[in-house]
Amino acid sequence: MNNQYQELFDSQKENQYALGNSTFRERIEKLEKLKQALEHGYKQQIREALYKDFKKPHLETDLTEIYPVISEIKFVKQRLKGWLKPQKVKSPLVLVGSSSYYVYEPKGVCLIISPWNFPLNLTFGPLVSALAAGNTVILKPSELTPHIARVMEDIITSIFKPNEVKVVQGAVAETTALLQLPFNHIFFTGSPQIGKLVMQAAAKHLTSVTLELGGKSPTIVDKSADLKEAAKRIAWGKFVNSGQICVSPDYVFVHEAIKADFIKEMKLVVSEFYGANAETSASYGRIVNAKHTGRLQKHIQNAKDLQGTVELGGHFNADENYISPTVISNLPEEATLLQEEIFGPVLPLKVFKEISEVVSYINSKPRPLALYIYSKNKSQIKYISANTRAGSMCVNTNVLQYSNHNLPFGGVNNSGIGKAHGLFGFQEFSNRKSVLKQFTRGSIELLFPPYTDLKQKLVDLTLKWF
Repeated sequence: MNNQYQELFDSQKENQYALGNSTFRERIEKLEKLKQALEHGYKQQIREALYKDFKKPHLETDLTEIYPVISEIKFVKQRLKGWLKPQKVKSPLVLVGSSSYYVYEPKGVCLIISPWNFPLNLTFGPLVSALAAGNTVILKPSELTPHIARVMEDIITSIFKPNEVKVVQGAVAETTALLQLPFNHIFFTGSPQIGKLVMQAAAKHLTSVTLELGGKSPTIVDKSADLKEAAKRIAWGKFVNSGQICVSPDYVFVHEAIKADFIKEMKLVVSEFYGANAETSASYGRIVNAKHTGRLQKHIQNAKDLQGTVELGGHFNADENYISPTVISNLPEEATLLQEEIFGPVLPLKVFKEISEVVSYINSKPRPLALYIYSKNKSQIKYISANTRAGSMCVNTNVLQYSNHNLPFGGVNNSGIGKAHGLFGFQEFSNRKSVLKQFTRGSIELLFPPYTDLKQKLVDLTLKWF
């Protein structure tokens, strides 16, 4: 196995400079081929594959899998020429006679390890950035969504040579074997636990990493919030893709005075979205497999055992990997729903009196990937923002920050390292190389050895005035 991947790695390593010297037009041409494959050539196969993997509704596939990648390609195509130009910077007066600039050069051979929750989006999204930067790439999709993994391999094979981009299928053994190779950059999306293992493997080769992780993204709803809007947006952000989203609201803090009204609105909006029984709704998907279904069942049972109140849902069908949209309140802190990232359609609800309680609670936990605030109180929004830390933040909405390619997307500490999308994704897969060009005799040459009293005086003047 290692020899097989070594041969693939070596072929990409040998090709990295030819690909790195490609023009922006050549890179755009490859991105356009990928775009055409998603828009036309493989669109129906993608829909069918994701439905087979976890009954993802076709509209959700279009909106959350295909569109983000196409949108990323369009964004990059419009800007890549400018990104690839030398970026001029000023040179200090002491370096008179020189000019300075930096250029983005490709890092080289890159590995993208993608997850199962948005398998196409989170594989091809980083690929767009890697190709724009001029890298060769090995893609390792998740084995938990095999149907879409095969379609992605078909797409890549139809567009790229193996020494440019290649898909490697498999599970833990294959990923482990790949991580033994000295890649120039690794882009990983997944859990913090696995992210630590990836970073540990990368450290052996001093390989740079981008880690798109997760965590427990808090949501705050204060007394000033529009409850109808808040409930609708939180319900969508929590239950789309059956809650299997790294940036979904993981738990919600609601002011105690509006708890009953908020729960009422959540019930109304879930009924509006999915009808009386979400299990029969064509707009609601499934959990990826039996293991994760069982994990969520245990969370719900643990909440019940600890006298938590199931305000909404709480139903499941293990044979269908179905978990209903669920809201649970009155949970003690030891409940597993409050201790582990949920990654499913279960929303714990906590109440608060003073916003300082919420801030203290959030700051007692690892830093989240996202923080969501529903409020019309500007001073309170400012207070929360200034006194918490998160990879991203939304005010009066959630999840949508992922869709703005002008924004850097990523976590901080436990929720991730590095940023993705647009220019930020391009930068992750690039080395920003500085260049200083001397075109006349420079003043520094006056200070070359041998050192004299006169030169010491010149140094003294330099320290004082420049």
